[in-house]
Amino acid sequence: MAQRNHYEFSGRHAVVTGGAAGIGLAIAHRLAEGGAAVTLWDRDSAMLEEALASFGANKPHAVSVDVSQEDSVNAAVEASLRAGGPMDILVNSAGITGPNTTVWDYPVADWDAVMSVNLRGPFLCCRAVVPHMREKGYGRIVNIASIAGKEGNPNASAYSASKAGVIALTKSLGKELANSGIGVNCITPAAVRTGIFAQMTQQHIDFMLSKIPMGRFGAPEEIAAVVAWLCSEECSFSTGAVFDVSGGRATY
Repeated sequence: MAQRNHYEFSGRHAVVTGGAAGIGLAIAHRLAEGGAAVTLWDRDSAMLEEALASFGANKPHAVSVDVSQEDSVNAAVEASLRAGGPMDILVNSAGITGPNTTVWDYPVADWDAVMSVNLRGPFLCCRAVVPHMREKGYGRIVNIASIAGKEGNPNASAYSASKAGVIALTKSLGKELANSGIGVNCITPAAVRTGIFAQMTQQHIDFMLSKIPMGRFGAPEEIAAVVAWLCSEECSFSTGAVFDVSGGRATY
């Protein structure tokens, strides 16, 4: 196993949405290993309890939240402030895939659900957390987008469009906060084998694998390694940027 770089997060409070499983949970572990006080946000209370049990001494706080609902996000911010103090780091990892079907057959309700979680969610979370970061004059925001947001995967129009929106949101917010001490970046992973695969058809999974030159899916820990740097003080001259973690799939 490759040697892991250590990033120091002692004294920092990190919020990770979708933190109960998959990429979000791997990121939460990496930040906690660096000494961060971590708060997990997720709408699945049972999974949050399981996630908490996977940590050692530096156990996170957990907040049940629906990131697509403004009132729920605002309540989660208040609960997180009470638990860990002002937020220094926000990682927007909560996401759903939606069905695999063509645009002309895509159910409108499913389209709206994907947009609500994947794009409205990061917007609401950033909108609620940024004022607290601005008060401190410091912050790191990392949005989990997708290679699908650059290329547009067939039979995944809502997911692709929502992740393209996350990329644009990142660029806009990064420019707005460029002189504030707050860095805003996103990553565009290719497919990472997590529980989200259960929402996809095998045909779509096979398609995604065929597009990765490395010939394998990513691991959550590989994504967390990149995010850890983006959350660190060492990431000091990147904002509004897009970082690929795609096994060679990305072409721009």
